[in-house]
Amino acid sequence: MSENFAKATPKLGFGLMRLHKKLLVTDIEQVKQMVDRFMEAGFTYFDTVYVYGTSEQDIRKALVERYPRDSFTLATKLNAFMMCHDEASAKQQFYKSLERTGAGYFDYYLMHALMENNYTKYDRYHIWDFVKERKAEGLIKHFGFSFHASPELLDKLLTEHPEVDFVQLQINYADWNNPEVNSRANYEVARKHGKPIVVMEPVKGGKLADPPQEVQKLFRDYAPDMSPASWAIRFVASLDGIPTVLSGMSSLAQMEDNLSYMKNFQPLNEEEQRIIRQAQRILGNSAEIPCTACHYCTDGCPKQIPIPDIFAAANLRLGNGQTAQAKARYAAIPEGHRASDCVGCKQCERACPQHLKIPEHLKQCAQMLEG
Repeated sequence: MSENFAKATPKLGFGLMRLHKKLLVTDIEQVKQMVDRFMEAGFTYFDTVYVYGTSEQDIRKALVERYPRDSFTLATKLNAFMMCHDEASAKQQFYKSLERTGAGYFDYYLMHALMENNYTKYDRYHIWDFVKERKAEGLIKHFGFSFHASPELLDKLLTEHPEVDFVQLQINYADWNNPEVNSRANYEVARKHGKPIVVMEPVKGGKLADPPQEVQKLFRDYAPDMSPASWAIRFVASLDGIPTVLSGMSSLAQMEDNLSYMKNFQPLNEEEQRIIRQAQRILGNSAEIPCTACHYCTDGCPKQIPIPDIFAAANLRLGNGQTAQAKARYAAIPEGHRASDCVGCKQCERACPQHLKIPEHLKQCAQMLEG
């Protein structure tokens, strides 16, 4: 199965987490244009999830209702710890996703964001068996799970569930040796088990599209016309065992950039690999808060604090010394929802796939930006 998965999957996948919005509503017309360009270029893999707001409904309008079902592949996910309260409501997500997307079946179906603090729920709610039953019915073609935890847990899950068809891992050059994210270690565990790896966050939530100036200069000096994002995506796409790399594109410009180097993909050469290692060394000294703006932390926040927005403002100072810009961006956050309003309940920490100590970072941000 692994070999067939890799052969059948184009190298670039369209991640639907960060679609552009106008007044909080997805810009469907732009998404349609992006879908058209993606399909014209020969790519077919679309990735959404039940908890991505209106993403499943959006892809129905932009893709499912406009293209023959056998011309594209669609992935979505079941989340057993958000937006559900028991086994029945967790399982109902599958049928709700079918309804929202109108897809009829899912080419790839995943158990979502397994971590140390939630993976037992997938056992307790019998989700593994539920997904296998839906696969036997033909409603799922391939199933796996996305993962944000230790290599030890990944090894345990793949040992206990050798039937999974693939895994989805966070891999990027900045986190390759990050002990909090374990990109390399988790990659090696999945390879040991012979599982194809779908990559998420190759650009680290957009952070590697605008890395520190020292890193950008490295890239520019070697290839002036190549975007920083292209280095990040090509790094992971060059690894063995990676059938597809998900890029969370939110504009036509980002789509065109991705297609420019992924349509006729060339792996990193030896010199480019050396430059990536230099960039990794530079980023290893970065003081930035490594938030990817996934927003998992915000849904249950009792004070409705826009945590990723606060961290983005702080990183203007921490990453590039832009103190005035950082304070100006922070000033746009409404009173009552700022860093100092955190009550320390730590629900955000439990939801964070980066395992950030969010309340501690918010205290740092308050001291830095509210003075």
